[in-house]
Amino acid sequence: MAFIVVGAYSVNNTVFDVMIMTLFGLIGYLLRKLDFPLAPVVLTLILGPMMEQALRQSLEMSRGSFGIFLESPIAVVLLVLTALILIAPVFKVFRRGKHFIAGDEEGV
Repeated sequence: MAFIVVGAYSVNNTVFDVMIMTLFGLIGYLLRKLDFPLAPVVLTLILGPMMEQALRQSLEMSRGSFGIFLESPIAVVLLVLTALILIAPVFKVFRRGKHFIAGDEEGV
């Protein structure tokens, strides 16, 4: 543990780096304890800034109009699929609720 603290401190010679290291260590510990999968977190940290830059470029090209995302048929299909994937769990919960209300224990 001492090597980790010394390594974090030696990068910029500031205690702030040690505090950031401790914060991310605690976040990692909590994610591990809550059985949070690691792959989505890594993908988000890597792809997030790239996606944000691409969004800004697209909005600059269209002068701030979100309509640019609806001009291409492929983009429309991808947006619809994304919406369906995000809404699917909500329908699943409603279906479970109907079975539970009707007294059917298999739906739960």
